[in-house]
Amino acid sequence: MQNKRITLAFCTFNRAERLDKLVVAIRQQSASLPFEILAINNNSSDNTLEELERLAHLPGPHLRFVTEHVQGIVAARNRAIEESLNSDIMIFIDDDEIPQPGLIESAVNSILNDGAECVGGRVEMDFSTHKRPSWLTDDLLGFLAAIDYGNQSFQIKYDTTPIWTANIAYDMRIFRANPDLRFDHRYDRKGKIGGGEDAAMFRSWLKQNRRIFYNPDMCVLHDVEPWRLKRSYFIKLHYRSGLRRALNELPDYPRTFLGIPPFMVGQLMKHCLKTVSMFLTGNSGVLRQAMNASHAFGMIVGYRKRKSLICTS
Repeated sequence: MQNKRITLAFCTFNRAERLDKLVVAIRQQSASLPFEILAINNNSSDNTLEELERLAHLPGPHLRFVTEHVQGIVAARNRAIEESLNSDIMIFIDDDEIPQPGLIESAVNSILNDGAECVGGRVEMDFSTHKRPSWLTDDLLGFLAAIDYGNQSFQIKYDTTPIWTANIAYDMRIFRANPDLRFDHRYDRKGKIGGGEDAAMFRSWLKQNRRIFYNPDMCVLHDVEPWRLKRSYFIKLHYRSGLRRALNELPDYPRTFLGIPPFMVGQLMKHCLKTVSMFLTGNSGVLRQAMNASHAFGMIVGYRKRKSLICTS
């Protein structure tokens, strides 16, 4: 076991001011096996490279960094995989998080001792620097990547308990044996909102009946930036989700009107009417319902866009 190689990787874009705190927290991790830190700089225009260079020369576990010139989170995550292929375990966290004590050791234990091929843990929201809005109810936190499935480890067999790249570890033998198993470019995110590449990867592992586990002792603290603490963020997120689902997952429906399946129009109208009704009556669930309407609208736009792409190809 002592010869095992562990890589903790994060992708970063224009968050130079966060890197010192992040790398210090990673280096403070206690682990029975040595580990390296891998940073994937995705064309940052701030002083990210200078800060990574400074941090690389400080004491502690080695910090290695590379620049991925293809813009987008999918290219950055796939670069992390390629850079970690010689490792036995790769752990992913994000650059807006702080790993809590025991994360690395817990991930290693799940994979080396419990037989997990993939394991994810808790993602706790950090509202210490930005106040949590009163309208942000607990049922919405999952859309900010929050995860808490309790205090017991278990094997994940269904998509009702997903785990994200905000806090996940992989047995790298799976990626070495499957060179086509990478994050899907169809779910790329080049701006702030959207993506879904980690959800697509999670579903892919589920379909392959991989041994996926939840380990509550793996935990990160996720800093929620102010731009995410707006209702418009949740609306846009669901629009993008509907758009990508229609583009990449829905079948071709034989019955359409102006290129749109009639049932989609019916779903959108139903959600819109319910949203208006809830708004007029002051129902506290109006935002969640508006998200459903936005998702339905995204599906219509995505379906029409896909059909037009097919016609022009």
